[in-house]
Amino acid sequence: MTTSPTRTRAWVPLLAIGYLASLLWLERRRPLRRPALSSAARLGDNIGIGIGAALVSSAVEGPLTNRLAGVVERARIGVVPRLRLDPFGERLAALLLLDYTLYLWHVLLHRMPVLWKWHRVHHADLDLDVSTAARFHAAEMAWSLPWRAAQVLLIGVGPATLDLWRRLTLAEVLFHHANLRLPHALEAVLGRVVMTPRLHGIHHSDVQAHQQANLSSGLAIWDLLHGTAMRDVPQASITIGLPAEKL
Repeated sequence: MTTSPTRTRAWVPLLAIGYLASLLWLERRRPLRRPALSSAARLGDNIGIGIGAALVSSAVEGPLTNRLAGVVERARIGVVPRLRLDPFGERLAALLLLDYTLYLWHVLLHRMPVLWKWHRVHHADLDLDVSTAARFHAAEMAWSLPWRAAQVLLIGVGPATLDLWRRLTLAEVLFHHANLRLPHALEAVLGRVVMTPRLHGIHHSDVQAHQQANLSSGLAIWDLLHGTAMRDVPQASITIGLPAEKL
């Protein structure tokens, strides 16, 4: 007996809700940092800001990149199709290149004033938890549209791979924004593979040098390769967010 694709897809929202609920529960059980603000007030602000980004994503970015991915799949354009890999190899190569180019986009967000103007809204949160993962300005999402389109076309990303990357990236972004203290042994291992809450907490420090570090959104290797990894900063010494004069 086989499971239909429709039935399989029906489980995705339930898994997403369960994953989010688990992170929220773990934040309360094992907090990494002591909250500085009222969680209710912050939650309202973050959701309000995130709604605009979600509207841009669902109304423009999603349809645009989905259509481009369909063109890529039919015409076999982009870098990955030219590598002549088997289907698994193609998907893996595309996922790696998508993650790497997302790292490069994050670098640009911090180094180009016209992009930082909008990305700093994300860093203005004076606490850091799962809700911060929604705090992206709609204008930042709009600025990212040409980059997203270029990722799909130049890499050569088909619809199924693009959909998988979105889900994996969302899961990782929610995870590393969580105010979650991992067991030391797990942190030591996991932090060599992906971005963790402790490492991303350094990135959200009010110290500018820290903000230029730990820019990976998925795999930690990109920071290691480019010399932007920063690990030995105690969470107790970090003040999350941007000083008022920087807003």
